[in-house]
Amino acid sequence: MLYVCSLSKLGHVVDAVKASHMISVVNPEMAVTRPERILPENHLFLGMNDISVAMPGFEMGSRAQVEKMIAFLRAWDRSTPMVIHCWAGVSRSTASAFIAACALRPDVSELELARALREASPSATPNKKLVELADQLLGRKGRMSQAVHSIGRGADCYEGNVFAMPHIE
Repeated sequence: MLYVCSLSKLGHVVDAVKASHMISVVNPEMAVTRPERILPENHLFLGMNDISVAMPGFEMGSRAQVEKMIAFLRAWDRSTPMVIHCWAGVSRSTASAFIAACALRPDVSELELARALREASPSATPNKKLVELADQLLGRKGRMSQAVHSIGRGADCYEGNVFAMPHIE
C-alpha cells in the first residue's frame, strides 16, 4: 500500500503502517528526519516549493525530479508499504500519489485514479506542474492533467487527511 500524509504525521504513519520506503516532497531547505525504520536507500528526498508556475526565489518541481520519483516508485516491490509526504499532505504529496498510481497501474484510467484520489482525500489538490511533467514522461497524452482538472480543487484545510492511495496494492 501507498500512504499519504503531512510532515507532522510522518513518524506516526510510518510506524503505524510499518513502511519500508518513503518519498519526501518538501521545500529544498527543509530538514526531514528520516524515521529509523526507513533505510537511507529507501528514502527519496525531492526538494521543491509547492508552485506550479515559475516564481523568482522558488524552486519548481523539475522533469529530472519526476523521473527520479517514477524510477523510485517502479523499483519498489510493493511487499511493504511506502509513505509519501509533503508539508501539509495536500498538494505535492497527492500529486505524487496520483503519479504513483498512474505509473504503477497503467491498466487503470487516469480519470478513475483521479476520482479514487478525490474519494480518499477530499482536500487533495495535486500540484499541477508535477502532474503535467509525469503526464509527459508516462506518455499519458494529457489525460493525467485532464483528470486532475476534472476533480477540481480540494476542500480548504490546514492539513490533509492521512489516506491510502487506492489501486496500489
